[in-house]
Amino acid sequence: MSQLKPGEIDWEKIFGHEGARWFHCGGIFCALSETTPAVAKEAMEVAKKHGTIISYDLNYRESLWKGIGGTARAREVNREIATLVDVMIGNEEDFTAALGFEVEGLDEHLSNLDVTNFKKMIERAVGEYPNYKVVGTTLRNAKTATINDWGAICYCDGEFYQAPLRENLEILDRIGGGDSFASGLIYGFMTGKGPQLAVEYGAAHGALAMTTPGDTSMATLAEVEKVMKGGGARVAR
Repeated sequence: MSQLKPGEIDWEKIFGHEGARWFHCGGIFCALSETTPAVAKEAMEVAKKHGTIISYDLNYRESLWKGIGGTARAREVNREIATLVDVMIGNEEDFTAALGFEVEGLDEHLSNLDVTNFKKMIERAVGEYPNYKVVGTTLRNAKTATINDWGAICYCDGEFYQAPLRENLEILDRIGGGDSFASGLIYGFMTGKGPQLAVEYGAAHGALAMTTPGDTSMATLAEVEKVMKGGGARVAR
């Protein structure tokens, strides 16, 4: 993937002829090499021409960006791509490092989950990027490596929607929680369930993903919906 260059993928075929409805990309892909940001931008420009929804997970990784310009380059790339995005996804660290939006009231451990401050940050982001139709943000307070508070909020059409905060969620492997939130959120919107259920699907799926090893979800739709209805965030096997 890091070797991809513009012109190597037929985006017109994917979006114009095959009719892909949703294109998802993220900051990790754009940090892989000097050429991948141009590939992402190329794909998004064609997707936008054909009315395909574009989502982007900021997913800031310092270790990837440090060899190609660091935080300054990350912000330059992400702020350019942000103008093409319909659905922006990320946590508080992502919005700060990748786009330069600070969340007020957070301590150095990012442990204060005052939703009001996150809403202010999102409002600033939407004010600067009015193309955003949806902004999804995960909320995490890592009390220990094993015990986290976990939640999410979603902005859509001028309103905020919040998933239930799961306090003291027991974590087996936290890797993949953000990706699973993104896929749950996207599922909710693609199936026409609306922003409230979409953010609940995302938060529940992310919670389940962190109770299993690895970053690939093992949860079924039925298990996600069981958690949404108040079941414990543990995959039944």
